[in-house]
Amino acid sequence: MDVKEAEHFAGVQAGGVVCLMALTLACTLANAQVQPPNPSSATNPYYGSVTVHAVTDEPLKLSLDEAIRRGLENNLGLREAESGEKQFQGEKNQALQEFLPTINLSGGTGVFQHNLAALGFGPSTLKQFSGLFPGGIPPGLSLITKDDLTQGQVSLNQTLISGVVIAGWKAAGAAAKSAYFAKMSARGEVVQQVASTYLHAIADASEVDNATALEKADEVAWQNARDAHAAGTMANLDELRARVQLQTQQQVVIAAQNAEEKDLILLKREIGIDPGQQIVLTDRAPYSDLAEQTPAEVRAIAYKNRQDYQNLQNQLIEVRALHSAYRAQRLPSLSFSGFYGVDKVNGSPSHGVFSAVGTLNVPIFREAGIRGGVDASAAQLAAVNAQLEDLRSKIDQQVRSALLDVEAAKKLVEVSKSNVELATQTVSDETDRVNAGVDDNLPLVTAQASLARVQTSYVVSLYQYDLSKLALARAAGIIEQQYRAYLGR
Repeated sequence: MDVKEAEHFAGVQAGGVVCLMALTLACTLANAQVQPPNPSSATNPYYGSVTVHAVTDEPLKLSLDEAIRRGLENNLGLREAESGEKQFQGEKNQALQEFLPTINLSGGTGVFQHNLAALGFGPSTLKQFSGLFPGGIPPGLSLITKDDLTQGQVSLNQTLISGVVIAGWKAAGAAAKSAYFAKMSARGEVVQQVASTYLHAIADASEVDNATALEKADEVAWQNARDAHAAGTMANLDELRARVQLQTQQQVVIAAQNAEEKDLILLKREIGIDPGQQIVLTDRAPYSDLAEQTPAEVRAIAYKNRQDYQNLQNQLIEVRALHSAYRAQRLPSLSFSGFYGVDKVNGSPSHGVFSAVGTLNVPIFREAGIRGGVDASAAQLAAVNAQLEDLRSKIDQQVRSALLDVEAAKKLVEVSKSNVELATQTVSDETDRVNAGVDDNLPLVTAQASLARVQTSYVVSLYQYDLSKLALARAAGIIEQQYRAYLGR
């Protein structure tokens, strides 16, 4: 009986220690979840994915929605966040077990040999019991005995009242919620990452189209200059200029096509498509204005929807519970244990055996260890409070910066569009002058180069405008739900 009480008491103490260790580990892992991802493509998991489909000969048509859906299914960074959530759910279930009864069923049979002398029943001890034997102790009594023992037993152990266990359960629940919001934040990261890469690939395709159109125009201009030179109506220098302009534009086309292919490979890596699979992007990036919003409006939305903010709030609850768990080690705890079994020895009739034990554990002096844990958890609590306050200011900063970027990008689009219109008109006028023989082709070549530059600038401004709108949606914490609305789709 004393042995079982000691074992149960040790189990309760070990459970409390394990609970505190699990909570400390949970806090450490939760804090790691909110660290910003490394921007390096070599170490950032959001640039990778799990490839789930083999390469096919048929080109895969891919819309923005389909790309994001595939990213949410296969992106490596999100897979890691989901694994982290499952790990915290396991920690929560472990904490739940401290509340539930532990029931074990055991049984066995065996042959045992005992040395009575080793157990303290030597000849001198047996003489003290000689009065219990009629005629005295039988001569030649062996101190080595054997018996056959068959046992069956069911045991129960349960912690009834423990401040450590209660606080541990609260902390485990907060850790599970924190892991959930970390996963949701990872989903937002995937949406922004995939959408940005998709839009970049669209911008690359537009740049290829613009460069190809200019290449065709330069080829026509060169052919006209060659024919005019052959007819003796144009100098050889004009033909050479046209040819240099054509070859220069051909270089631009090659570079634009290479950039597009590389960005398509990056997109495929992010969403789980084999890099060798041919894909065709079916969406384009139409210009769409975004309704004006004030910093106060976006900030209110962000405080309600930002997953990293909710994550840190749950971490604060978790650390508070951990702090309470350390403090609760000073309080008494109550537990119950017992068993019922059946023993049968040497073929004798079986007989029931049982025990029912209630254990009250009152800590007398463990102040050094308890105070160390309390102080450490208090420091961690202060650190999380400081992080939460800093995140509130950071959200305000990000919202204001994103709104400024949206407004600036919108103005750049308007200016770039106007520049394209003016440059297009300039090329048209210079073409008419060259065809009329009023001027040589040098001003025309210059005008075409200017048009190429402003068209590239316009494509880049559209891409930056869409990126700024995505960044604003991410700053508000609603990118997964409203990325279509922010992009004007």
